[in-house]
Amino acid sequence: MAYNISVATHTIEERWQWVNEGIRLLREKGLRANPDDLVLHKELAFFFMHKLNGNSDDAHLYYKRKFAERWHNLLGEPPVSWAERTSMMKEIADAPRTLKEAEESNPQVKELYDILKTDYSEFNNDNTVLTPEMLLQQVTQLETITSHSLIAAEFGMKDTLRAQSPYFNTLEQLYLDPANATAWKILLATMRKEVLKDEYNMDPQLMYEYTRDGGPLDWRHPQAHAFYWARRGGNVGKGRIKADEIYRVMNVDRIQLQALQGLARSGRISYDPFSQEVPGRFPDSRFIDSIIGDDTREGLFDQLYKKHYFVRGAGSDTFTTFLRNFLGSAVREWYRQGELERAQSILDELDSLFGTGATPPNTAYKVPLDVWVSTETKGKYERMPSVAISDVTSALRYAFRVGIGQNKPDVYREAVNFANNVTKEFRENDYNNYTSKFGSGRIKDIIGVLESSAQITFEQLMTDPTISIEERLAIWAGVDKLERGLRPRVYDRIASRLQVQYEMHPLSKLRTFEVAFPEPPGLDAWRQKLANEANAARGEAENNNPSNTIDRK
Repeated sequence: MAYNISVATHTIEERWQWVNEGIRLLREKGLRANPDDLVLHKELAFFFMHKLNGNSDDAHLYYKRKFAERWHNLLGEPPVSWAERTSMMKEIADAPRTLKEAEESNPQVKELYDILKTDYSEFNNDNTVLTPEMLLQQVTQLETITSHSLIAAEFGMKDTLRAQSPYFNTLEQLYLDPANATAWKILLATMRKEVLKDEYNMDPQLMYEYTRDGGPLDWRHPQAHAFYWARRGGNVGKGRIKADEIYRVMNVDRIQLQALQGLARSGRISYDPFSQEVPGRFPDSRFIDSIIGDDTREGLFDQLYKKHYFVRGAGSDTFTTFLRNFLGSAVREWYRQGELERAQSILDELDSLFGTGATPPNTAYKVPLDVWVSTETKGKYERMPSVAISDVTSALRYAFRVGIGQNKPDVYREAVNFANNVTKEFRENDYNNYTSKFGSGRIKDIIGVLESSAQITFEQLMTDPTISIEERLAIWAGVDKLERGLRPRVYDRIASRLQVQYEMHPLSKLRTFEVAFPEPPGLDAWRQKLANEANAARGEAENNNPSNTIDRK
């Protein structure tokens, strides 16, 4: 009912309420009563994968924003690196189960929480209780305002709240006091564990293990939850399946692969809770190796292929179509990023599996790399809009790393020209000229993500720990020669994160962060310009958005 009846509601808020309540019914009631029911796990995983992550519902952009908001408030802005993301979940998994246990383990936790409760009650007019989820939201908002949100910085929210909100001042002082650092760490991890288990029926230990083994999961992305529930269902539900129902296990295992594929295409989230924009979703190539494996680990595909190898009806072969399609998209993405050797290696693997090495052999993959990528891309933007975002982002990463980092202007201009042409094609095609009953474009609103891709890709690149500090120094120093305006647009968002990474590098002993990554010239004027742009965008969004109420005919 939640899946289908939701589309008959009057408002977009009602529709989200139906969808969210359907998820909660399955997750918090159905699976509590039937914790090893494979079918319930599969249905819940599919709900996340299709209803929230897909684009067939007119309200899918609203779902994505509300979902990202909820999980951002709960877990905060995730670290960039996979190792740090894994450590974050390990910290929550190992935390005390209850606040009482946390207070017993460290008396300073009780002192801190008592202060928070007292101060909250003093500044609270409606006498509501300071719940764990409420405190987590407040701390996340504090971190976002002070460190992560470009919109908050442009509107001066930190200074405004300092001037107008005594509770904000108290919370900020407590949070930034080094004497409270350990207590805060224990308190927040404990509350997150408590909320995850009690309110969302999710196990932080499994979340940690799946992040460790599956890739840098960002829990603001619906596909991370699809992966969680499919993987959990495959592990706990197999004991209840009869021999002639093995297809149920195969179905839930397919969702695991499809979820990781979705994360490879759009698993890198860019989200500002103070913006009116839909969360940016960009490719994360780290999930490619999660599926096909690397020198250090076996990929999920090989694990599942072997698992179902002896299933009657050539069970393992049902996964090969997925592999062929996924490897094809991996070739395209590595090629766009300029990783030609990796792209050619995967194309050669495709040829050995499905081309000249197949029975009967064929030459479908025995073509030049650029020709194959061009053929592979043809027609994809209409059917799969995420491919457009993937191609644009990959091309821009190549432009920054090679065109600017290696001082090859022609490479930069060629890559940027490709990105601009893709954006133009996506913007002008008729299949994007559709407006939903809620006044939003089911697909065309994604164009905004494409048009801001240069800024977001540059921001992600400059904070990506897999790229050396030396390379990022070269990019930062050279970007103004070819693309003025990017540095001041991202500086306030990246400075604190980049500084932490830089100060762990030996170069920081030779020159300060301010010398290595200097502020862009005219930064104050740019901040005012960005504030004006944000204000204008907010006004335009309010004017263009209808009341979100529709008449049911």
